[in-house]
Amino acid sequence: MSDATAKLRAVGLRPTKQRIALAEQLFTGGDRHFTAEQLHADVLAARKRVSLATVYNTLHQFVGAGLLREVSVAQGRSWFDTNTGTHHHFYHVDRGELSDIPGNGVTVATLPAAPEGTQIERIDVVVRVRNAPATAAD
Repeated sequence: MSDATAKLRAVGLRPTKQRIALAEQLFTGGDRHFTAEQLHADVLAARKRVSLATVYNTLHQFVGAGLLREVSVAQGRSWFDTNTGTHHHFYHVDRGELSDIPGNGVTVATLPAAPEGTQIERIDVVVRVRNAPATAAD
């Protein structure tokens, strides 16, 4: 049994051919940030046939199972993160990239009370950064 198959079974997902192909692409080589389109291109480059719709559906299944984290950077624009531990993100607007901020790199002093009948699950901070404009001295 492959590591990808075992990982899928451990979270209760049936290891289909497409899920295995995507899991193998995602969970080898350390943590990474990516969009669905980037993952689709990677899978196609590895000569595996998976539709973009299947990539989206599978990513959302992986998020639901706790294998990935979804990071929303703008309306209709999500990134996915293989690091599901506590941390936050810089979104580099000019480059269209995410990078990690360690979990202890952000302090939230106060939070509002959660609405009745709910509890706070997690706090996700996305700090948007852009290249500083060139100065006359540059």
